[in-house]
Amino acid sequence: MTSDLSDTDYAALAEFRFALRRFQVFSEAKAAEAGLTPQQHQALLAIRAADPDDTTVGYVAQRLIVKPHTASGLIDRLETLGLVRREAAPSDRRRALLRLTAHATGILSDLSAVHREEIRRLQPLLVEHLTRLT
Repeated sequence: MTSDLSDTDYAALAEFRFALRRFQVFSEAKAAEAGLTPQQHQALLAIRAADPDDTTVGYVAQRLIVKPHTASGLIDRLETLGLVRREAAPSDRRRALLRLTAHATGILSDLSAVHREEIRRLQPLLVEHLTRLT
């Protein structure tokens, strides 16, 4: 497979990856300030954004792109921290649904607000990079 990419294309890809990495570093730092690991933050966000009937360990594993046993351990730690609780699904008591605690909701609300502001700040740059790539 041959490439028809120009030097400009490589530069645009590099700049786009750099912008994404800067946002990732920003996000990791904000999560740490809130006392969370990046994966814990991502798990809380996935649970909050999901349909309440779909918030299982398997769903978190899928959204974080990790193995189910890794997600299970992550949820165990979040449960120990008082950020997540498991409850039996009304339709199938063997199935555990994940719920955020009020404490987790507060932390996630603050983190999400600061992330939204950073994304708004970066939007022109990201749009410029995406335009150059397409």
